[in-house]
Amino acid sequence: MTGVSRREGIGWATVQRLAKAGTAVFTQGWTAHDAGQPWGADEGFQAGGRAGHLDIDLAEPDAPAQLVDAAVAAVGPLDVLIANHAASADQNLEQLTAEAIDHTLAVNVRATLLLVQAFAAAHAGGPGGRVILLTSGQGRGPMARELPYVASKAALSGLVTSLADHLAPRGISVNAVNPGPTDTGWAPKEIVEQATAAMPRGRWGSPDDAARLIAWLASEESDWVTGQVIDSDGGFRYGGA
Repeated sequence: MTGVSRREGIGWATVQRLAKAGTAVFTQGWTAHDAGQPWGADEGFQAGGRAGHLDIDLAEPDAPAQLVDAAVAAVGPLDVLIANHAASADQNLEQLTAEAIDHTLAVNVRATLLLVQAFAAAHAGGPGGRVILLTSGQGRGPMARELPYVASKAALSGLVTSLADHLAPRGISVNAVNPGPTDTGWAPKEIVEQATAAMPRGRWGSPDDAARLIAWLASEESDWVTGQVIDSDGGFRYGGA
């Protein structure tokens, strides 16, 4: 599972659920990314209790293959890939830079595609393979303040049907989850208040809200579900309250 470097995140919540189910989970994170963000790195984060962890920058072209190789070496044949990592650039149309666009697409789209490629090549074959991507609500309402992120998440949503069709003969399902506004400590007060007003239950999603669906998609129970982008967003009213 990628994007696991903070205990407040969806990745960590999902790892806890999978571990309770007896799944051997190998994770990826990139501490330097968190350290450069307003929320900072999780200094108390520990990799203990899991099958292994690799701190690696998925912006590097060779990183996806290195990550899959490390996971196979740690746990053997892989059954599930959860691509939870993301780079985000808060840029509207007037602020756009080529550098931000290229970096966001490299991390969110290129790395994800190469991870799926490497995972499929390493998959043992037969039923039970799972690819789970994390997308966003970019198709449900405007997100004009973060256009590079929107472009990258729209690309992932658009890939689901084609990847699901291509990998179905190998026993691998492909789905994506849109978790909606999720309280992982990233949002400033004004965004929290704005999004909360548009939540029917009056609260943001918790990391575990998304983790429950992701863990189900990773399980045998989801065998007949593929090619779907599933909203797990608490009924968020996209575009306003």
